[in-house]
Amino acid sequence: MLKSKKNYCLILASGGLDSTGCIKFYKNLKFDVELLFVDYGQPANKFEFNALKKISKHYRIKVKRIVLKNSEVFKPGVIAGRNAFLLFTALLNFKKKNGTIACGVHAGTNYFDCSKDFVKIMQELFDKYTQNTVKIGVPFLTFTKMEIYNYCISEKIPIELTYSCELGTKKPCGHCNTCKDLKVIYASQK
Repeated sequence: MLKSKKNYCLILASGGLDSTGCIKFYKNLKFDVELLFVDYGQPANKFEFNALKKISKHYRIKVKRIVLKNSEVFKPGVIAGRNAFLLFTALLNFKKKNGTIACGVHAGTNYFDCSKDFVKIMQELFDKYTQNTVKIGVPFLTFTKMEIYNYCISEKIPIELTYSCELGTKKPCGHCNTCKDLKVIYASQK
């Protein structure tokens, strides 16, 4: 009798709350999980990757880092095409015949690339490129940041290992959109 292979998931991981929640989500489903960190010149890349190394050690998961050179200097806020770019970068680095590429996009933002329409369009493109063998996993697509936080707490995810700040300062700035989201969450827990 042949052993069945585990489902495979490559998670676009940033070292933040959302992608760390994805790790636990797919581990709970018994997927074979690997992590991909894309350093595209974002200000927080060093702190994000350091957090991700701690997270990957905690979960005993392999992490691959890709460094891309870009002359653009990215600022906090919307980066047009960012999630599409990250998903296509993951697809370029997807070495299995089938499986899932997951990311932590979620509800509660005005960003197009965090919407159901965006995911649908990207899945249609993935289906064409892969003959329907690679799916986009977005377990938190309908979750708010608060719901992701509550999920992480209920699943005993080590959120103290995560890092989230668009400015990439050693101590999160407290002023960027990501920090503001987290301030609201932490204030509600007091």
